[in-house]
Amino acid sequence: MDLKGKKVLVVGAGLSGIGAVEALCKAGAAPVLYDEKAAAEEIGKKLPDACACKIVTGSLSEDVRAEAELAVFSPGVPVDTALADRLRESGIAIWGEIELAYVLGKGRVIAITGTNGKTTTTSLVGEIMKRHFASVYVVGNIGNPYTKAAPETADNTVTVAEISSFQLETIHTFHPEVSAILNITPDHLNRHHTMENYVAVKERIAENQTKKDICVLNYEDAYTKDFGERCPARVVYFSSARRLEDGLYLDGEEIYQAQGGRAERLMNIHEMNLVGICNVENVMAAIAIAQALGVPMEEILETVRNFKAVEHRIEFVAAKRGVDYYNDSKATNPDAAIQGIKAMSKPTLLIGGGFDKESEYDDWIVSFDGKVKCLVLIGQTREKIASCARAHGITEIVLADSFREALDICVERAVPGDAVLLSPACASWGMFPNYEVRGKQFKEYVNQLKEL
Repeated sequence: MDLKGKKVLVVGAGLSGIGAVEALCKAGAAPVLYDEKAAAEEIGKKLPDACACKIVTGSLSEDVRAEAELAVFSPGVPVDTALADRLRESGIAIWGEIELAYVLGKGRVIAITGTNGKTTTTSLVGEIMKRHFASVYVVGNIGNPYTKAAPETADNTVTVAEISSFQLETIHTFHPEVSAILNITPDHLNRHHTMENYVAVKERIAENQTKKDICVLNYEDAYTKDFGERCPARVVYFSSARRLEDGLYLDGEEIYQAQGGRAERLMNIHEMNLVGICNVENVMAAIAIAQALGVPMEEILETVRNFKAVEHRIEFVAAKRGVDYYNDSKATNPDAAIQGIKAMSKPTLLIGGGFDKESEYDDWIVSFDGKVKCLVLIGQTREKIASCARAHGITEIVLADSFREALDICVERAVPGDAVLLSPACASWGMFPNYEVRGKQFKEYVNQLKEL
């Protein structure tokens, strides 16, 4: 689509919204940036001087809405609002950052989604691609807006995109050469309302693919396995629990690749710096994705061996006073937190709780399996989680009034040979702007601890 001269309403002035405005300006469009709550002066400071853009805050007038020929919603803006309904009723298409960037971008595209593991897998795939290809961008939900990179892409560019369910709500023509759905477990039900809606949105990552394309799926996830039966792309499975006739699988401590029933050993999981079965699955998915783009296996495995855990995901921070401290702040839902506790091999003091996304916590509590010697809870969900934990026989529970108090409690109660794990199973909102800030505060606190 030629966007030159087109009047585009951009809704939301966060990173994605600013990136969208900049990309639209470069494409010759006429964007109007709207944010209900932000101050116009503050928004203006975020925009480059060369970008001529009208800024609207507070209520959106009918005149401004009526002038729009296209709308671009930031991922954090729901698409079931009155504004979205009025735009659709007027025949105005609603795009998101991903759709806009795809339309403006060039080259080959890899798209990775899933409830958990997206950032680790995207980062690893990005490192593999950078080793093999000259022009690579790692974008999307990982913190680098796709719209900022899209105008710089060329025909030889490989774009590796981490895609959230919020971003998939607003795609139309988005068509990756390789897609991946790592897993699907309950999350963001306050936004998507039902599990069926959430699953359907995740599956959209492959909706424009054909049998010329590849979709990498988790054989051990009921939702992704089911999707494999009707996926429009050619499916490559990975499994952490069984041998496959075709695909990648874990057998004991070895990762294998099978084709037509013939298996080849690739590596031992102890050659990796990553820990936990969740990361073995992420690595197998990354290998499948990279191979689909023609990267030699030797290069793939060498990159895997040298790859370190991404920040805030089962990240070892330090050993202080004989106690190991792990930052798993990115575990913003119960399933992600299950992977965090599974990776622990020592008696663990666990910090959990935060913003309520209407999750259930039973499976998380059951996964403790005797490892958690003390559960320290914070935030909006602390009473809800405590009640669930007690129902499962957990008695060592402390409710803290602040994050600092939770940290102090863990330090006071931990003894040499223990581990302290920040793995909240909840979003950070209400206490922190995002999980990164939560994780950074945890690391700052730990690194300031003095040895006795």
